Amino acid sequence: MALWDTGFIPIEAFVTASRAWYRSSTLWIFVGLLLGVVLGGFLPRDQHPLAYETFRFISKAFISLIKGLIVPLLVSTIIVGIAQTGDIKAVGRMGVKALLYFECVTTLALFIGLAIGHWLKPGAHLPLDLSAHAAVAAVHPRSGWDMALHLFPSNLIQHAAEGDILPVVIFASLFGAALTQVGERGKPVLAFFDGVAQTMFRYTDMVMTLTPLGVFGAMAYNVSHMAAGQAVNGAVIKGWPAVFHLLRQYGLLVASLYLALILLFLLVFAPIARLAGIRVLAFLKAIKDPALTAFSTASSEAALPKLLEEVVRFGVPRRVASFVIPTGYSFNLDGSTLYLVLASLTIAQAAGIHMSLGQQLLMVFTFMLTSKGVAGVPRATLLILAGTCGSFGLPGEAGIAMLLAVDEIMDMARTTINVIGNGLASVVIAKWEGVFGTELEPLPDEPI
Repeated sequence: MALWDTGFIPIEAFVTASRAWYRSSTLWIFVGLLLGVVLGGFLPRDQHPLAYETFRFISKAFISLIKGLIVPLLVSTIIVGIAQTGDIKAVGRMGVKALLYFECVTTLALFIGLAIGHWLKPGAHLPLDLSAHAAVAAVHPRSGWDMALHLFPSNLIQHAAEGDILPVVIFASLFGAALTQVGERGKPVLAFFDGVAQTMFRYTDMVMTLTPLGVFGAMAYNVSHMAAGQAVNGAVIKGWPAVFHLLRQYGLLVASLYLALILLFLLVFAPIARLAGIRVLAFLKAIKDPALTAFSTASSEAALPKLLEEVVRFGVPRRVASFVIPTGYSFNLDGSTLYLVLASLTIAQAAGIHMSLGQQLLMVFTFMLTSKGVAGVPRATLLILAGTCGSFGLPGEAGIAMLLAVDEIMDMARTTINVIGNGLASVVIAKWEGVFGTELEPLPDEPI
């Protein structure tokens, strides 16, 4: 007798779960990843140039679609996000506390990413195809004054066309702030950009359905390139030994991110919880279900309803949870912002580009701005990386092709940290406001 026929697992639940897993994009992304390793290993570039060019075409076509999303998506979401929450007086005291908390924790996450990137150097031996980015080698480091002057947008259309995203972000931020001052006359403008943002979300969903194909192309392209021959410690290795070397380097990148996220929890989240008088293990037990949902689906949006329910049950008043957590989904993406700086350093290391301390700090500031407002966008970090790398002389397109191969594995971890961080934020703000535990809701099996 099958297990699900005994009553322990209802047949309907089993069938539903099976269908959900079969349709899961995560499953097909891992299938694409595995096929890319196998086909790339059996079809090295020097022996099968047509297959190599096919892999390259698939990867670069998907990345081109991603690049086309960047400017309209970031401009519309930043304007709408600031216009809706930029009036601090309207947000009130709790809003000020929440935004202050978000920015402090996000900044700490970014610097942990910087530290791990410099320590482990995960990009030092990853292959990066710079054939289409000859101009990168000619990029000269900017002086401090040039970097500061570059913050001011002079020609929005030119900046957008050249993929120079930093001044575009500054323009969108100032435009959103100005929109908050217009009052009723600004509502049609806000409605327009909100419509653009919603349309771009749908357009992005359409593009991201091709992610398994893009992952396949990126992995097969990198593996085929590596299998043709790679210099390692003064010797040239080919074939499967070269492939295994590549997988080890990807493993170092994934391990670097997981280590950085664990350190973020141990060095930032846990001390904050203790200072706020929150028992860490009790908090983790309370939000384990939404955290597992986030890890298995790589979607913070999928975990949102359950997260709201569990933190309210833990003791956060519903009015606090329903303000802090949705706001945190735009302003408190700790795992994603940490990944952004680690990934950009990985790209710089793979390209052999040295970034000064000033450039790295400006990059941190840029990620603090560009990571706002795109929480609901699939693969949002890829969009932000592709848009920001060009502002710092990094080969964004080649870098995304390199990272895309293992992005899903890293996305699962950073999304989980995003969910845990926002759950913790709601508890901390409730404690800060002195309202934690004042509106406890009974468990479903308890009498009211």
